[in-house]
Amino acid sequence: MIRNSFFQKVGFLGLLCVLSPFANGSRANNEINTNYQTNLGVQTSPSLLPSKELLVGLEAYLGRGLLNNSHSKDLHLISAGKPLILRDASGLVHKSRQIQIEWITVPLKSPENLYRQVVGPFASYESAHTFSKKLNSAGISNVIAHPFEWEVWIPKDITLPPKIQADSFIKKNFDEVKPLLKLTTGEFLLSGPIEISSPDGLKWNGGLYKGPFVLKPDSYGSWTFIEKVSLEQYLLGVVPHEIGPSSPLSSKAAQAVLARTWAVANSSRFAIDGYHLCSDTQCQVYKDPDKADLEVQRAIRETSNKILTWKGEPIHAVYHATNGGIMASSNEAWDIEALPYLKANLDGSKRWIKKSSMPLNSNNALISFLSMRDGAYGNNHYLFRWTRKVHAKDLEDYLHSLEIRKEKPKKLKILERGPSGRVLALEIIDESNNSLVILRRDAIRRIIKSLPSTLFVIKELDKGVWQFQGGGFGHGAGMSQAGAIDLALRGWSTKRILQHYYPGTTYESLR
Repeated sequence: MIRNSFFQKVGFLGLLCVLSPFANGSRANNEINTNYQTNLGVQTSPSLLPSKELLVGLEAYLGRGLLNNSHSKDLHLISAGKPLILRDASGLVHKSRQIQIEWITVPLKSPENLYRQVVGPFASYESAHTFSKKLNSAGISNVIAHPFEWEVWIPKDITLPPKIQADSFIKKNFDEVKPLLKLTTGEFLLSGPIEISSPDGLKWNGGLYKGPFVLKPDSYGSWTFIEKVSLEQYLLGVVPHEIGPSSPLSSKAAQAVLARTWAVANSSRFAIDGYHLCSDTQCQVYKDPDKADLEVQRAIRETSNKILTWKGEPIHAVYHATNGGIMASSNEAWDIEALPYLKANLDGSKRWIKKSSMPLNSNNALISFLSMRDGAYGNNHYLFRWTRKVHAKDLEDYLHSLEIRKEKPKKLKILERGPSGRVLALEIIDESNNSLVILRRDAIRRIIKSLPSTLFVIKELDKGVWQFQGGGFGHGAGMSQAGAIDLALRGWSTKRILQHYYPGTTYESLR
Protein backbone atom coordinates (compact mmCIF):
# COMPACT_ATOMS: atom_id res chain seq x y z
CA MET A 1 0.00 0.00 0.00
CA ILE A 2 1.37 3.42 -0.95
CA ARG A 3 0.71 6.14 1.59
CA ASN A 4 0.40 9.86 0.88
CA SER A 5 3.87 11.05 1.72
CA PHE A 6 6.61 13.60 1.39
CA PHE A 7 7.10 11.96 -1.99
CA GLN A 8 3.57 12.85 -3.14
CA LYS A 9 1.66 16.10 -2.67
CA VAL A 10 -1.32 16.34 -0.37
CA GLY A 11 -3.71 19.23 -0.57
CA PHE A 12 -3.56 21.21 2.67
CA LEU A 13 -0.95 23.99 2.53
CA GLY A 14 0.77 22.32 -0.40
CA LEU A 15 3.01 20.34 1.96
CA LEU A 16 4.74 17.04 1.43
CA CYS A 17 4.36 14.59 4.28
CA VAL A 18 4.15 10.87 4.92
CA LEU A 19 1.81 9.38 7.47
CA SER A 20 3.27 6.33 9.12
CA PRO A 21 2.53 4.58 12.40
CA PHE A 22 4.91 5.42 15.19
CA ALA A 23 7.18 2.58 16.31
CA ASN A 24 5.66 0.48 19.09
CA GLY A 25 2.35 2.33 18.75
CA SER A 26 -1.06 1.39 17.39
CA ARG A 27 -3.99 3.08 15.75
CA ALA A 28 -6.73 4.63 17.81
CA ASN A 29 -9.91 2.65 18.44
CA ASN A 30 -13.26 3.45 19.98
CA GLU A 31 -12.63 1.33 23.07
CA ILE A 32 -10.01 3.73 24.43
CA ASN A 33 -11.24 6.96 25.94
CA THR A 34 -8.58 7.70 28.55
CA ASN A 35 -6.89 11.11 28.56
CA TYR A 36 -3.47 10.87 26.98
CA GLN A 37 -0.45 13.14 26.86
CA THR A 38 1.46 14.14 23.76
CA ASN A 39 4.94 13.07 24.88
CA LEU A 40 6.84 11.98 27.95
CA GLY A 41 6.81 15.37 29.57
CA VAL A 42 10.53 16.07 29.16
CA GLN A 43 11.57 19.61 30.11
CA THR A 44 12.30 21.50 26.91
CA SER A 45 15.72 23.01 26.29
CA PRO A 46 16.31 26.52 27.66
CA SER A 47 16.72 29.48 25.33
CA LEU A 48 20.21 29.80 23.91
CA LEU A 49 20.15 33.56 24.50
CA PRO A 50 21.21 35.48 26.51
CA SER A 51 23.54 32.92 28.17
CA LYS A 52 24.99 31.69 24.84
CA GLU A 53 25.37 28.25 26.40
CA LEU A 54 24.61 25.37 24.06
CA LEU A 55 23.45 21.92 25.05
CA VAL A 56 24.93 19.57 22.43
CA GLY A 57 23.79 15.95 22.26
CA LEU A 58 26.92 13.81 21.97
CA GLU A 59 24.98 10.54 21.93
CA ALA A 60 21.22 10.10 21.76
CA TYR A 61 18.75 7.24 22.23
CA LEU A 62 20.76 5.57 25.00
CA GLY A 63 18.86 2.61 26.40
CA ARG A 64 16.45 2.52 23.45
CA GLY A 65 17.18 -1.13 22.75
CA LEU A 66 15.43 -2.11 25.98
CA LEU A 67 12.20 -0.63 24.64
CA ASN A 68 12.33 -3.29 21.91
CA ASN A 69 13.53 -6.08 24.19
CA SER A 70 17.05 -5.97 22.78
CA HIS A 71 20.46 -5.00 24.11
CA SER A 72 21.51 -1.38 24.75
CA LYS A 73 25.18 -0.53 24.91
CA ASP A 74 26.57 0.83 28.14
CA LEU A 75 27.75 4.40 28.61
CA HIS A 76 31.46 4.26 29.47
CA LEU A 77 33.06 7.56 30.55
CA ILE A 78 36.83 7.97 31.01
CA SER A 79 38.55 11.01 32.52
CA ALA A 80 41.58 12.59 30.89
CA GLY A 81 43.07 13.28 34.34
CA LYS A 82 41.39 14.03 37.66
CA PRO A 83 38.30 11.98 38.66
CA LEU A 84 34.93 12.64 37.08
CA ILE A 85 32.23 13.81 39.50
CA LEU A 86 28.70 12.44 39.02
CA ARG A 87 25.66 13.91 40.77
CA ASP A 88 22.15 12.62 40.20
CA ALA A 89 18.80 14.25 40.95
CA SER A 90 18.37 12.31 44.21
CA GLY A 91 21.63 13.66 45.67
CA LEU A 92 23.91 10.69 44.98
CA VAL A 93 27.54 11.75 44.39
CA HIS A 94 30.22 9.50 42.89
CA LYS A 95 33.84 10.30 42.00
CA SER A 96 35.96 8.12 39.74
CA ARG A 97 38.29 8.30 36.74
CA GLN A 98 35.98 5.83 34.99
CA ILE A 99 32.20 5.65 35.17
CA GLN A 100 30.18 2.72 33.83
CA ILE A 101 26.43 3.16 33.32
CA GLU A 102 24.12 0.36 32.21
CA TRP A 103 20.42 0.51 31.36
CA ILE A 104 17.54 -1.36 32.96
CA THR A 105 13.76 -1.22 32.83
CA VAL A 106 11.97 -0.28 36.03
CA PRO A 107 8.19 -0.62 36.63
CA LEU A 108 6.35 2.69 36.83
CA LYS A 109 4.34 3.41 39.97
CA SER A 110 1.31 3.81 37.71
CA PRO A 111 0.96 3.17 33.96
CA GLU A 112 1.65 6.12 31.66
CA ASN A 113 -0.69 6.70 28.74
CA LEU A 114 0.57 8.34 25.56
CA TYR A 115 -1.68 9.60 22.79
CA ARG A 116 -0.80 11.92 19.94
CA GLN A 117 -1.41 12.51 16.27
CA VAL A 118 1.68 12.02 14.10
CA VAL A 119 2.49 13.51 10.70
CA GLY A 120 5.74 12.27 9.21
CA PRO A 121 8.37 11.21 8.56
CA PHE A 122 9.76 14.22 6.73
CA ALA A 123 12.93 14.03 4.68
CA SER A 124 14.56 16.79 6.75
CA TYR A 125 14.08 19.10 9.70
CA GLU A 126 13.58 21.96 7.24
CA SER A 127 10.55 20.27 5.69
CA ALA A 128 9.13 19.36 9.11
CA HIS A 129 9.69 22.93 10.30
CA THR A 130 7.83 24.35 7.29
CA PHE A 131 4.86 22.12 8.04
CA SER A 132 5.01 23.05 11.73
CA LYS A 133 4.99 26.78 10.91
CA LYS A 134 1.96 26.36 8.66
CA LEU A 135 0.14 24.58 11.50
CA ASN A 136 1.12 27.36 13.89
CA SER A 137 -0.24 29.99 11.50
CA ALA A 138 -3.52 28.04 11.44
CA GLY A 139 -3.63 28.02 15.25
CA ILE A 140 -2.84 24.30 15.53
CA SER A 141 -0.56 23.39 18.43
CA ASN A 142 2.32 21.05 17.49
CA VAL A 143 5.91 20.06 18.24
CA ILE A 144 8.74 18.77 16.05
CA ALA A 145 10.22 15.44 17.16
CA HIS A 146 12.94 13.08 15.95
CA PRO A 147 12.25 9.61 17.36
CA PHE A 148 13.66 7.87 14.28
CA GLU A 149 12.94 10.35 11.50
CA TRP A 150 11.61 13.92 11.61
CA GLU A 151 7.95 14.06 12.60
CA VAL A 152 5.37 16.62 13.73
CA TRP A 153 3.31 15.71 16.80
CA ILE A 154 -0.14 17.18 17.42
CA PRO A 155 -2.28 16.77 20.58
CA LYS A 156 -4.97 14.11 20.33
CA ASP A 157 -7.92 16.45 20.94
CA ILE A 158 -7.23 18.77 17.98
CA THR A 159 -9.40 18.23 14.92
CA LEU A 160 -7.26 18.52 11.81
CA PRO A 161 -8.41 19.73 8.38
CA PRO A 162 -9.56 16.76 6.24
CA LYS A 163 -6.60 17.03 3.88
CA ILE A 164 -4.12 16.44 6.68
CA GLN A 165 -4.10 12.73 7.39
CA ALA A 166 -2.31 11.95 10.63
CA ASP A 167 -1.74 8.59 12.24
CA SER A 168 -2.85 8.19 15.82
CA PHE A 169 -0.21 6.95 18.22
CA ILE A 170 -1.42 5.19 21.34
CA LYS A 171 0.75 3.45 23.85
CA LYS A 172 0.52 2.46 27.49
CA ASN A 173 3.84 2.39 29.31
CA PHE A 174 4.22 0.08 32.30
CA ASP A 175 8.01 0.43 32.56
CA GLU A 176 10.65 3.08 32.07
CA VAL A 177 14.32 2.89 31.12
CA LYS A 178 16.66 4.01 33.91
CA PRO A 179 20.47 4.35 34.21
CA LEU A 180 22.28 2.02 36.58
CA LEU A 181 25.69 2.99 37.99
CA LYS A 182 27.94 -0.08 38.07
CA LEU A 183 30.59 -0.24 40.81
CA THR A 184 32.72 -3.05 42.17
CA THR A 185 30.86 -2.57 45.48
CA GLY A 186 27.39 -2.76 43.98
CA GLU A 187 24.82 -1.19 41.64
CA PHE A 188 23.00 2.11 42.15
CA LEU A 189 19.86 3.21 40.34
CA LEU A 190 20.23 6.82 39.16
CA SER A 191 17.62 9.54 38.78
CA GLY A 192 17.89 12.12 36.03
CA PRO A 193 18.96 14.62 35.10
CA ILE A 194 22.49 13.51 36.00
CA GLU A 195 25.31 16.06 36.04
CA ILE A 196 28.91 15.01 35.33
CA SER A 197 31.85 17.38 35.70
CA SER A 198 35.34 16.70 34.38
CA PRO A 199 38.13 18.89 35.83
CA ASP A 200 40.66 17.71 33.22
CA GLY A 201 38.25 16.82 30.42
CA LEU A 202 36.57 13.66 29.18
CA LYS A 203 37.95 11.20 26.62
CA TRP A 204 35.14 10.65 24.13
CA ASN A 205 35.13 9.16 20.62
CA GLY A 206 38.86 9.67 20.21
CA GLY A 207 38.76 13.30 21.36
CA LEU A 208 38.92 15.44 24.47
CA TYR A 209 35.81 17.28 25.64
CA LYS A 210 35.78 19.84 28.47
CA GLY A 211 32.13 19.67 29.54
CA PRO A 212 30.38 19.88 31.93
CA PHE A 213 28.01 17.12 30.89
CA VAL A 214 24.47 16.03 31.63
CA LEU A 215 22.61 12.76 31.09
CA LYS A 216 18.88 13.27 30.74
CA PRO A 217 15.77 11.49 29.41
CA ASP A 218 14.31 12.37 26.02
CA SER A 219 10.72 12.26 24.74
CA TYR A 220 10.94 8.69 23.43
CA GLY A 221 11.76 6.76 26.60
CA SER A 222 15.54 6.77 26.03
CA TRP A 223 18.33 9.07 27.26
CA THR A 224 20.80 11.58 25.78
CA PHE A 225 24.39 12.32 26.83
CA ILE A 226 24.91 16.07 26.46
CA GLU A 227 27.79 18.51 26.69
CA LYS A 228 27.30 22.10 27.87
CA VAL A 229 29.50 24.49 25.87
CA SER A 230 29.66 28.18 25.15
CA LEU A 231 28.73 29.20 21.63
CA GLU A 232 32.34 30.12 20.80
CA GLN A 233 33.70 26.87 22.32
CA TYR A 234 31.20 24.94 20.21
CA LEU A 235 32.73 26.40 17.04
CA LEU A 236 36.10 24.83 17.92
CA GLY A 237 34.49 21.44 17.37
CA VAL A 238 32.64 22.46 14.21
CA VAL A 239 34.83 24.65 11.99
CA PRO A 240 37.82 22.29 11.43
CA HIS A 241 35.56 19.28 10.87
CA GLU A 242 33.15 21.02 8.51
CA ILE A 243 35.56 22.86 6.19
CA GLY A 244 38.89 21.23 7.05
CA PRO A 245 41.76 22.51 9.22
CA SER A 246 44.05 23.20 6.25
CA SER A 247 41.63 25.59 4.53
CA PRO A 248 42.72 29.24 4.04
CA LEU A 249 41.98 31.62 6.91
CA SER A 250 39.21 33.67 5.29
CA SER A 251 37.28 30.52 4.29
CA LYS A 252 37.56 29.18 7.85
CA ALA A 253 36.40 32.54 9.17
CA ALA A 254 33.41 32.43 6.79
CA GLN A 255 32.66 28.93 8.06
CA ALA A 256 32.82 30.20 11.65
CA VAL A 257 30.28 32.95 10.93
CA LEU A 258 27.94 30.48 9.25
CA ALA A 259 28.30 27.84 11.98
CA ARG A 260 27.56 30.47 14.64
CA THR A 261 24.57 31.81 12.67
CA TRP A 262 23.25 28.31 12.05
CA ALA A 263 23.55 27.34 15.72
CA VAL A 264 21.63 30.41 16.88
CA ALA A 265 18.89 29.98 14.27
CA ASN A 266 18.50 26.24 14.94
CA SER A 267 18.85 26.14 18.72
CA SER A 268 15.28 24.87 19.13
CA ARG A 269 15.83 21.88 16.81
CA PHE A 270 15.78 19.32 19.66
CA ALA A 271 13.82 21.41 22.17
CA ILE A 272 11.34 18.59 22.78
CA ASP A 273 14.21 16.43 24.06
CA GLY A 274 15.75 19.02 26.36
CA TYR A 275 18.82 20.06 24.35
CA HIS A 276 19.68 22.39 21.48
CA LEU A 277 21.70 20.60 18.80
CA CYS A 278 23.01 17.17 17.89
CA SER A 279 26.63 16.47 16.93
CA ASP A 280 26.16 14.67 13.59
CA THR A 281 25.07 15.61 10.08
CA GLN A 282 21.46 16.19 11.18
CA CYS A 283 22.96 19.38 12.62
CA GLN A 284 26.59 20.44 12.19
CA VAL A 285 29.40 17.95 12.70
CA TYR A 286 30.79 18.61 16.19
CA LYS A 287 33.71 16.56 17.47
CA ASP A 288 37.00 16.81 19.34
CA PRO A 289 37.18 20.59 19.93
CA ASP A 290 40.66 20.02 21.37
CA LYS A 291 41.96 19.50 17.81
CA ALA A 292 41.26 23.09 16.74
CA ASP A 293 44.63 24.56 15.78
CA LEU A 294 45.81 28.15 16.25
CA GLU A 295 44.50 29.30 12.88
CA VAL A 296 41.02 27.84 13.54
CA GLN A 297 41.05 29.63 16.89
CA ARG A 298 42.10 32.82 15.11
CA ALA A 299 39.27 32.48 12.56
CA ILE A 300 36.76 32.14 15.39
CA ARG A 301 38.31 34.94 17.45
CA GLU A 302 38.46 37.41 14.54
CA THR A 303 34.76 36.83 13.79
CA SER A 304 33.75 36.66 17.46
CA ASN A 305 30.01 37.15 17.97
CA LYS A 306 29.47 37.83 14.24
CA ILE A 307 26.50 36.37 12.37
CA LEU A 308 24.60 36.97 9.12
CA THR A 309 21.13 38.45 9.34
CA TRP A 310 18.23 39.31 7.06
CA LYS A 311 15.91 42.03 8.34
CA GLY A 312 17.42 41.69 11.80
CA GLU A 313 17.01 37.91 12.11
CA PRO A 314 19.69 35.20 11.78
CA ILE A 315 19.56 33.76 8.27
CA HIS A 316 19.05 30.15 7.25
CA ALA A 317 22.83 29.68 7.11
CA VAL A 318 23.02 26.44 5.15
CA TYR A 319 26.19 25.32 3.38
CA HIS A 320 27.51 22.23 1.62
CA ALA A 321 30.66 20.65 0.16
CA THR A 322 30.41 21.70 -3.51
CA ASN A 323 27.59 22.98 -5.74
CA GLY A 324 28.96 21.74 -9.07
CA GLY A 325 29.24 25.27 -10.43
CA ILE A 326 25.70 26.46 -9.75
CA MET A 327 23.95 27.46 -6.52
CA ALA A 328 20.52 26.08 -5.65
CA SER A 329 17.62 28.17 -4.41
CA SER A 330 16.21 27.32 -0.98
CA ASN A 331 12.99 25.86 -2.40
CA GLU A 332 14.91 23.64 -4.80
CA ALA A 333 16.67 22.02 -1.86
CA TRP A 334 13.72 21.66 0.55
CA ASP A 335 9.99 22.12 0.69
CA ILE A 336 10.33 25.57 2.24
CA GLU A 337 9.53 29.11 1.21
CA ALA A 338 11.80 30.93 -1.21
CA LEU A 339 14.47 32.96 0.59
CA PRO A 340 15.78 36.13 -1.11
CA TYR A 341 19.42 35.43 -0.17
CA LEU A 342 19.38 31.78 -1.34
CA LYS A 343 18.75 31.94 -5.08
CA ALA A 344 19.83 29.83 -8.03
CA ASN A 345 22.93 31.42 -9.52
CA LEU A 346 26.04 30.45 -11.44
CA ASP A 347 29.09 30.09 -9.19
CA GLY A 348 32.24 30.93 -11.11
CA SER A 349 34.39 33.49 -12.84
CA LYS A 350 33.22 35.81 -15.61
CA ARG A 351 34.45 33.20 -18.08
CA TRP A 352 32.26 30.55 -16.43
CA ILE A 353 29.22 32.81 -16.40
CA LYS A 354 29.75 33.79 -20.04
CA LYS A 355 29.83 30.21 -21.33
CA SER A 356 27.01 28.95 -19.08
CA SER A 357 23.35 29.88 -19.18
CA MET A 358 20.29 29.63 -16.98
CA PRO A 359 17.77 28.21 -16.37
CA LEU A 360 19.00 24.63 -16.63
CA ASN A 361 15.57 23.07 -16.53
CA SER A 362 15.95 20.90 -19.62
CA ASN A 363 17.85 17.64 -19.92
CA ASN A 364 19.94 18.79 -22.89
CA ALA A 365 20.93 22.07 -21.22
CA LEU A 366 22.09 20.20 -18.14
CA ILE A 367 24.06 17.60 -20.14
CA SER A 368 25.95 20.45 -21.79
CA PHE A 369 26.53 22.16 -18.43
CA LEU A 370 27.85 18.98 -16.79
CA SER A 371 30.42 18.60 -19.56
CA MET A 372 32.16 21.79 -18.38
CA ARG A 373 34.20 22.63 -15.29
CA ASP A 374 36.88 25.21 -16.20
CA GLY A 375 36.12 28.58 -14.59
CA ALA A 376 33.75 27.30 -11.89
CA TYR A 377 34.71 28.03 -8.29
CA GLY A 378 35.82 24.96 -6.34
CA ASN A 379 36.00 22.75 -9.43
CA ASN A 380 38.87 20.68 -7.99
CA HIS A 381 36.57 18.97 -5.49
CA TYR A 382 36.42 15.22 -6.16
CA LEU A 383 32.61 15.33 -6.41
CA PHE A 384 32.38 18.45 -8.56
CA ARG A 385 31.43 15.94 -11.28
CA TRP A 386 30.41 12.34 -10.60
CA THR A 387 28.79 9.23 -12.07
CA ARG A 388 26.75 6.63 -10.22
CA LYS A 389 25.20 3.38 -11.44
CA VAL A 390 21.89 2.32 -9.85
CA HIS A 391 20.25 -1.08 -10.37
CA ALA A 392 16.60 -2.01 -10.05
CA LYS A 393 17.56 -4.19 -7.07
CA ASP A 394 18.96 -1.10 -5.34
CA LEU A 395 15.68 0.72 -5.89
CA GLU A 396 13.73 -2.29 -4.62
CA ASP A 397 15.74 -2.16 -1.40
CA TYR A 398 15.18 1.58 -1.08
CA LEU A 399 11.43 1.19 -1.60
CA HIS A 400 11.24 -1.76 0.76
CA SER A 401 12.58 0.48 3.50
CA LEU A 402 9.54 2.71 2.85
CA GLU A 403 7.11 -0.21 3.09
CA ILE A 404 6.11 0.40 -0.54
CA ARG A 405 4.76 -2.59 -2.45
CA LYS A 406 7.34 -4.89 -3.97
CA GLU A 407 6.69 -4.49 -7.71
CA LYS A 408 9.98 -4.17 -9.58
CA PRO A 409 10.99 -0.70 -10.77
CA LYS A 410 11.12 -0.51 -14.55
CA LYS A 411 11.49 3.17 -15.37
CA LEU A 412 12.77 6.40 -13.83
CA LYS A 413 11.22 9.65 -14.95
CA ILE A 414 12.27 13.20 -14.06
CA LEU A 415 9.04 15.17 -13.72
CA GLU A 416 10.38 18.59 -12.77
CA ARG A 417 13.62 20.54 -12.51
CA GLY A 418 14.39 23.84 -10.81
CA PRO A 419 16.23 26.76 -12.45
CA SER A 420 19.60 25.42 -11.26
CA GLY A 421 18.88 22.10 -12.99
CA ARG A 422 18.30 20.20 -9.76
CA VAL A 423 15.61 17.55 -9.83
CA LEU A 424 12.49 18.56 -7.91
CA ALA A 425 10.45 15.43 -8.62
CA LEU A 426 11.59 11.93 -9.62
CA GLU A 427 9.03 9.22 -10.40
CA ILE A 428 9.73 5.49 -10.07
CA ILE A 429 7.47 3.40 -12.35
CA ASP A 430 6.85 -0.37 -12.18
CA GLU A 431 6.65 -2.99 -14.94
CA SER A 432 2.93 -2.33 -15.38
CA ASN A 433 3.64 1.37 -15.93
CA ASN A 434 2.11 2.24 -12.58
CA SER A 435 3.71 4.90 -10.44
CA LEU A 436 5.36 3.36 -7.39
CA VAL A 437 6.40 6.63 -5.79
CA ILE A 438 7.30 10.23 -6.56
CA LEU A 439 10.37 11.44 -4.69
CA ARG A 440 10.63 15.18 -4.17
CA ARG A 441 13.58 17.46 -3.41
CA ASP A 442 15.56 16.28 -0.37
CA ALA A 443 13.63 13.00 -0.29
CA ILE A 444 15.48 11.93 -3.47
CA ARG A 445 18.86 11.73 -1.74
CA ARG A 446 17.32 10.49 1.49
CA ILE A 447 15.96 7.44 -0.34
CA ILE A 448 18.59 6.89 -3.08
CA LYS A 449 21.51 7.33 -0.73
CA SER A 450 24.23 6.75 -3.33
CA LEU A 451 23.47 10.07 -5.06
CA PRO A 452 25.76 12.93 -3.95
CA SER A 453 23.28 15.59 -5.11
CA THR A 454 20.06 16.18 -7.07
CA LEU A 455 21.91 17.89 -9.94
CA PHE A 456 21.89 14.99 -12.41
CA VAL A 457 20.71 13.48 -15.68
CA ILE A 458 19.69 9.83 -16.06
CA LYS A 459 20.56 7.38 -18.83
CA GLU A 460 19.23 3.81 -19.01
CA LEU A 461 22.22 1.54 -19.73
CA ASP A 462 20.34 -1.77 -19.76
CA LYS A 463 17.09 -3.21 -18.48
CA GLY A 464 16.98 -2.32 -14.81
CA VAL A 465 20.30 -0.43 -14.89
CA TRP A 466 20.54 3.38 -14.88
CA GLN A 467 23.47 5.75 -14.95
CA PHE A 468 23.22 8.99 -13.00
CA GLN A 469 25.63 11.66 -14.20
CA GLY A 470 25.77 14.72 -12.02
CA GLY A 471 27.62 17.46 -10.22
CA GLY A 472 28.08 18.67 -6.67
CA PHE A 473 27.88 17.15 -3.22
CA GLY A 474 25.07 18.26 -0.93
CA HIS A 475 21.91 20.31 -1.32
CA GLY A 476 23.66 23.12 -3.22
CA ALA A 477 22.12 26.06 -1.32
CA GLY A 478 24.27 28.70 0.36
CA MET A 479 28.05 28.51 0.61
CA SER A 480 29.99 25.91 -1.32
CA GLN A 481 32.89 25.03 0.97
CA ALA A 482 35.05 24.09 -2.03
CA GLY A 483 34.10 27.39 -3.63
CA ALA A 484 34.91 29.36 -0.47
CA ILE A 485 38.34 27.72 -0.27
CA ASP A 486 38.96 28.59 -3.93
CA LEU A 487 37.89 32.21 -3.38
CA ALA A 488 40.04 32.51 -0.25
CA LEU A 489 43.06 31.33 -2.26
CA ARG A 490 42.24 34.08 -4.78
CA GLY A 491 42.51 36.64 -1.98
CA TRP A 492 38.83 37.19 -1.19
CA SER A 493 38.01 38.43 2.32
CA THR A 494 35.60 36.71 4.69
CA LYS A 495 32.90 39.35 4.16
CA ARG A 496 33.24 39.17 0.38
CA ILE A 497 32.91 35.37 0.37
CA LEU A 498 29.79 35.56 2.55
CA GLN A 499 28.23 38.32 0.45
CA HIS A 500 28.86 36.25 -2.69
CA TYR A 501 26.93 33.25 -1.35
CA TYR A 502 24.30 35.16 0.70
CA PRO A 503 23.71 38.40 -1.25
CA GLY A 504 21.88 41.16 0.59
CA THR A 505 22.49 39.80 4.08
CA THR A 506 24.01 41.86 6.89
CA TYR A 507 27.25 40.95 8.68
CA GLU A 508 26.73 42.08 12.26
CA SER A 509 27.17 41.23 15.92
CA LEU A 510 24.77 38.87 17.66
CA ARG A 511 22.30 40.92 19.64
